[in-house]
Amino acid sequence: MVNRMTDPLIVHHMAALDGSPYPQNSLEGIRACLEVEAAFIEIDVTALASDDYLLVHDDVLEHETNGVGEVGVTSPEATRNLFIKTRSGMVTSYPPPLLSEVVALFGVYPGKTRLQIDFKNVFPMADDEPLRRFIRLIEPLGSRVLVSTGADWQLRWMHQHAPWLDLGFDIGFYLDYSTGTRDPRQPPYFLGAYSYYDDHILAKQKLLPTAQYLAERCEIMRLTTPGMSIWYVDHHLITHALEEGFNIADWLHQHNIRLDAWTLDVGKVSDANLLSLRAAGIDQFTTNTPTALAKLFGEAVE
Repeated sequence: MVNRMTDPLIVHHMAALDGSPYPQNSLEGIRACLEVEAAFIEIDVTALASDDYLLVHDDVLEHETNGVGEVGVTSPEATRNLFIKTRSGMVTSYPPPLLSEVVALFGVYPGKTRLQIDFKNVFPMADDEPLRRFIRLIEPLGSRVLVSTGADWQLRWMHQHAPWLDLGFDIGFYLDYSTGTRDPRQPPYFLGAYSYYDDHILAKQKLLPTAQYLAERCEIMRLTTPGMSIWYVDHHLITHALEEGFNIADWLHQHNIRLDAWTLDVGKVSDANLLSLRAAGIDQFTTNTPTALAKLFGEAVE
């Protein structure tokens, strides 16, 4: 069984660092995180047409760069003409890096910092070449790398073909909670009877106590994703489940699986809520404000 950690790990979302001048998913941002010996740096990758992966979240260039077109038909050479676009739409002077460049950079910093790669190719591919390419690229990182995705089919392939690889499952395609506007293109599509977004038949009618329903759904997801060391869960879902008497962290720990809560930023989530989630036994927090969050947690135990 997983033991609760005194100090949760802090994951630098898209290589974020408080006050950093560098844009998301940039090589310069990753280097800055490595220099402060971050516990975990999270990046997003999407397959290029050949040879490598690009550090972008979406499958079209225009969402995060000054380019246009599908990432999947872009060559590594063509990415040299690209520059990262910030969330506000400003084009920076920083090029989006290749995954191979990130792996090489980690080799320059042989410390304890680990890399979480959020694998964004969620749809099945025509063949397994991009997956084999991905494994080949990250293999030099060994135990310093963890791959996460919501695509359970990709995780099962990786678990079978690269059993050495540390893997994490984002449950958001199967179970979600939101009181705001959701992207209608992304599953789960239906609001179930228990107030969670869930397309499974169990959510059709409220016939079980809510805590039992959530435990059943977690068990179904666990069985479809063998070999996972950690789950990634939206903090809104974790909080709502706690309010209804179900502690996802406790349930996962019984199955030797850790829990990451994403994405919690100091100033956007109340300090009290952050501390209550920490007290619930969550193992790590993904954030854009890692320094402020570490300071908050540190002050809470003094």
